[in-house]
Amino acid sequence: MKFLTQHLGWKLFSLAAAFVVWMSVASEPELATIVSVPVEYNNFPKDLEISSDILETIDVEARGPAGQLRSLADSRVAAIVDFASVRSPGERTFTLSGAEVRLPRGIDLIRTIPAQLRFTFEQRETRAVPVEVPFSGKLAPGLSIAEVRIDPPQLRIVGPQSRVLAAKKLTADPFDLTNVNVEAQGTLAVYAPEPQVRFIGTPQVTVKVRVAGRRR
Repeated sequence: MKFLTQHLGWKLFSLAAAFVVWMSVASEPELATIVSVPVEYNNFPKDLEISSDILETIDVEARGPAGQLRSLADSRVAAIVDFASVRSPGERTFTLSGAEVRLPRGIDLIRTIPAQLRFTFEQRETRAVPVEVPFSGKLAPGLSIAEVRIDPPQLRIVGPQSRVLAAKKLTADPFDLTNVNVEAQGTLAVYAPEPQVRFIGTPQVTVKVRVAGRRR
């Protein structure tokens, strides 16, 4: 009994404060809103790659007290997709629900847009692909390109099997021929046309160009 009556004034004050807070929340109108939240992916499968598009954000429609909804955009809510069940190549569908989108207490999930995410998983492939160097500018009249050396002539890429095999060539930034009289050298960045493909090592080559001929 002493425990119940000890600091009775503070306990009554805390109870009254909690009641006031509850009344303020309960009296707020219930609204619905749509916010954009990031998508986080966990447990990527070993030796597999995603060849389909990957969403970075989804829209979440939620319902709750107006005061809480106003702060929903700053609450660091995220949709978490777990790939732990993926162990082989193929298509997989993941349905987004309250388990994947955990909203703050008092806010209910109405739906996500989209409601499902579908991915295509492929084996990871590694391959060496030749580098092509385009040219810009013009040589002086009477001069022509006699030799072009690209070092290294190929670069290794890695990614989903179908995307890697579809990459027939890699393209370097243009080599400027302006003011080249005898020989010139430059280091150029190399671009992979497939967005799901990435380089193994630094994506650049050293290009040496030798010209020949007479000036007019």
